[in-house]
Amino acid sequence: MKMPEFSIGMSKSVQKVITREDTALNFGSGALKNLLATPTLVALMIEAAVNTIDPLLPEKYITIGKSMEIEHEGPTKEGMTVTVTAKLVEVNGSELSFEVTALDEVGRIGTGHHVRQIVNYDILMNRVDERLKIIEGKP
Repeated sequence: MKMPEFSIGMSKSVQKVITREDTALNFGSGALKNLLATPTLVALMIEAAVNTIDPLLPEKYITIGKSMEIEHEGPTKEGMTVTVTAKLVEVNGSELSFEVTALDEVGRIGTGHHVRQIVNYDILMNRVDERLKIIEGKP
C-alpha cells in the first residue's frame, strides 16, 4: 500500500471550551475542581495530531499513539477556550513526530512532543484478538 507524502510543518488545531467534565475534579483531584485537567489537555493534543494525519491515510490505515511527553505550564479555568496545535516535525518510516502547543485566551498553557505510528487497522485488531486468547485460555 502506497502511503501519502507527509510534509514537515503540516499541522491541525482543535479548539474546546473547557467544561466541568474537562476539569481535574473528574480525574481525582478535587482540590482543583474548576481547572483544566492534564489528561484532558493530553487528549486534545492527541486529537490534533490524529486530525493532521489520519484523514490522509489509505483505507484501513490509522495512527496509534507511541509516546507522549508534555509540560502543563499554566492553569486554565472552566469556561475558557483552549486551542491545541499539532505540527509534524519528523517522519521516520511509519513513525510520525509532532510538536504540540496549547494556548488559552491568556497565553501558552502547555507544550509537548507526541509520536504516532501508522498501522493497518485489521492487523492491529488481529493482534488484539490474539492477546485476548491468552486471558480467555484459548490456544
